[in-house]
Amino acid sequence: MKRLLLLNGPNLNRLGKREPSIYGTTTLEDVHAEIKQLTAAYGWELDTFQSNHEGELIDCLQDAEGTYQGIVFNPGAYTHTSIAIRDAISGIDVPVIEVHISNIHQREAFRHHSMLASVCYGQVVGLGTTGYRLATLAFLEENKKG
Repeated sequence: MKRLLLLNGPNLNRLGKREPSIYGTTTLEDVHAEIKQLTAAYGWELDTFQSNHEGELIDCLQDAEGTYQGIVFNPGAYTHTSIAIRDAISGIDVPVIEVHISNIHQREAFRHHSMLASVCYGQVVGLGTTGYRLATLAFLEENKKG
């Protein structure tokens, strides 16, 4: 059975409570439930992981090799600062789609640059939590063809 990893970085455990005017009121648990239902409909398994700690996210990325066919990853603020996460993504053979709930290109200047985008399979930004669904569908539909 094919497996997808839904990975979330710092502060996403506060989704639904943290700055709802920017990030909405949907919780991370809501996102997990929706994506689990979606992947199951395609016959895939879903694992989820969230951490506020960079090293734990790197360990999770490295451990994904040989287990997952794709990773949907919202790295939060590490998007703009973490060369270590960039190196972890570029060092594995599992495709990663970077997801951001807000449009990072319309926010503060320091959020405009992603350290990770150049080593990711794709990027979804600014579509709210629907971005998780779209990134997931990119893996599910692409694998359905092949």
